[in-house]
Amino acid sequence: MTRLRLNDGREIPQVGLGVFQVPSEDTARVVSEALAAGYRHVDTASAYGNEREVGQGLRDAGLPRDEVWVTTKVWNNEHGRDSTRAACERSLRLLGLEHLDLYLIHWPAPAQDLYVETWEALIELRDEGLARSIGVSNFHAEHLNRVIEATGVTPAVNQIELHPRLAQAELRARHAEFDIATEAWSPLAKGGDLLDDPVVRGVAEAAGRTPAQVVLRWHVQLGNGVIPKSVRPERMRENLDVLDWELSPEGMGAIEGLERGGRTGPHPDGFD
Repeated sequence: MTRLRLNDGREIPQVGLGVFQVPSEDTARVVSEALAAGYRHVDTASAYGNEREVGQGLRDAGLPRDEVWVTTKVWNNEHGRDSTRAACERSLRLLGLEHLDLYLIHWPAPAQDLYVETWEALIELRDEGLARSIGVSNFHAEHLNRVIEATGVTPAVNQIELHPRLAQAELRARHAEFDIATEAWSPLAKGGDLLDDPVVRGVAEAAGRTPAQVVLRWHVQLGNGVIPKSVRPERMRENLDVLDWELSPEGMGAIEGLERGGRTGPHPDGFD
């Protein structure tokens, strides 16, 4: 497993398992099967409603705690210092863990105007050892600027919607300036027509790989972390098999050319 070095000195596995919309009755099995397949990073959130089952899957896998990176997130209705602390403590109880590897603000929820206070709470949780690394999700440059200027603490990670049709080049450049790791949610644009795109299929045929693999490899070569979701062991293994080969410059360029500015999820400026 390749890892990305964070600005706090820690290293996060570059490919993780996302469990958004994995039914709670399937989550423990999916997590334990993913860890058996070689994953060492599981990404969940309070809003997903499956933290308890993620914790069960971690226990079922039987791996030492320090071998598995666990990320979760504070939801929009939990912003604010006291609410964020309570949310973190609840997530730890549900997961059955003593600490989180990464705790994220799920969305800036700008209309509430509490994300700076929430970031201050995450700093306190990090300093107390309840979250070893802290970051944000779905933050734009202005949101990043504000929390950094207010606290002097730069997020280790910004997890954003990112795929060939929404490559986020400007925001990724800002991340590079701040030494913030970029993680992609919806890295395959929820599958569907992206994986049927003739360009993607052509790159996949040339590389002798599947369409999903060449899109995930595009992310990896850009330096993005990726958290694809799958509930099928064979697809989990396929999604993980993107680390020991490379796309050609022509293949990278072809996929880069699919940028359309198209989102599959909400816009951060209007989602509260």
